[in-house]
Amino acid sequence: MFAQALSPDRQQQATGTLYVLNGPNLNLLGVREPHLYGSTTLAQVEASCRKLAADLGLACEFRQTNHEGVLVDWVQEARERAAAIVINPAGLSFRSIPLLDALKTVDQPIAEVHLTNIHRRDPLYQHSLMSLAATGVICGFGAMGYELAIRAVAQRIAAAAA
Repeated sequence: MFAQALSPDRQQQATGTLYVLNGPNLNLLGVREPHLYGSTTLAQVEASCRKLAADLGLACEFRQTNHEGVLVDWVQEARERAAAIVINPAGLSFRSIPLLDALKTVDQPIAEVHLTNIHRRDPLYQHSLMSLAATGVICGFGAMGYELAIRAVAQRIAAAAA
């Protein structure tokens, strides 16, 4: 059943714009600590996100910043324009009250993504504040986590439109 729900030919078509937002240091993906985060670059993640979103009927707004306030601004923009948000807040996950407060204002589905399984990391990295606002959390599946998140929010969008 899980595979059927995630296969593009079985999923209802979603519509709208998906915001895929990425926080600090993800621009170094593929270079920074590849033993933790893998060798896939952010450009490769973006290409796969754009392709999958298009296959599912969604436009994709893909962004990365190293600045907390910029990410907050993008969440506020997405609140008005997006059908859903996929967010990898990176290091902001564990301390950013402003980002959490921005996400709490969003009514659309929010999928929080972490490349690593944060629950198996050092205690500093085990509790994401953003999970308090997220519809769901995907962690530990590397770059594939973005695809899982996109499929999940696309299914929510399509179900809400039905």
